[in-house]
Amino acid sequence: MAKTVISAFDEFLKYSVNLDSDQTIKARASRDWLFDKIESFPNDNYSFPRLFSEKNIAFGSFARRTKIRELDDIDLMICLHGEESTYYEDSDGIIIKVSDSAQRLKKLCDDDTSNLNSKKVINAFVSELNSIPQYQKAEIKRNMEAATLNLKSYPWSFDIVPCFFTKPDILNKDFYLIPNGYGKWKKTDPRKDRDRVTEVNQLHDGNLLNIIRIIKYWNKRPTMPLMSSYLLETIIVNFYNSKTNSLSKFVDINIPEILNHISSAIFSSVYDPKGIQGDINSLLFTDRMKISVRASADYDKALVARDYEKNKNDQASIEKWAEIFGPDFPLYY
Repeated sequence: MAKTVISAFDEFLKYSVNLDSDQTIKARASRDWLFDKIESFPNDNYSFPRLFSEKNIAFGSFARRTKIRELDDIDLMICLHGEESTYYEDSDGIIIKVSDSAQRLKKLCDDDTSNLNSKKVINAFVSELNSIPQYQKAEIKRNMEAATLNLKSYPWSFDIVPCFFTKPDILNKDFYLIPNGYGKWKKTDPRKDRDRVTEVNQLHDGNLLNIIRIIKYWNKRPTMPLMSSYLLETIIVNFYNSKTNSLSKFVDINIPEILNHISSAIFSSVYDPKGIQGDINSLLFTDRMKISVRASADYDKALVARDYEKNKNDQASIEKWAEIFGPDFPLYY
């Protein structure tokens, strides 16, 4: 319960939107422990591929600090040593050709070829994860791009994505190759997503992250079709990357303009900031229309809520914000 709009949003962010700080500390420690444990795989099993650990990277919304409650998954990429292997692009994915000297990788190729099978690489991780005593009661399986580790002791799971780091191409660009879910590989570069969020957040004096999180919470409410978290985050970061005036530290001041922007931006192409996937807005037109209508309606409500606050009517403002964010928004007292 809250007496002012400011305290209502502070409480809402702390207890309903942002991750619990104690849980975040435990999750990072658990992730770092897993990174360290995977380091031993090639020594414990001489068939397991060599690692290129300098290029390991945590990725996803947890790593970018844009994750909202509840913490359900943590993503990490484990880099393997290519051992002079090469790659080329095929019509349905990237093929990695394993060099004759890379005997460990050779065992994970398609039969009678030197084509590295990404499913077999993930299965190698699944096998080794099953050998860790601390994970004996965990559910461990291959899931498209990752080895998924569902823990019994924690509410979150780990998605462990094997990858390779490329040498610079003719444009002097390097990137990661990860499984495409069908046995081949595809390009990605989580460094660009991470650095872009950090740069735009710094541009706005550290106030970007809370607006990303609270709009992600708004997106998850069952009032409209769900946008993917990454699509929504990209729309928000694009918008604030183009703005010269800084975001306010008071999140409610920023909400009307981003809802208004989403109501129109959802109809446009949204290009992958990594320059790899192209247009990531694959929503149906009917879904875009429903999202736009909801964003416009909540934009109007946000303006009313802001007017109530300006006129010192915190109770009416809090009640109007609760219409936007739902029953978990603090009550006025």
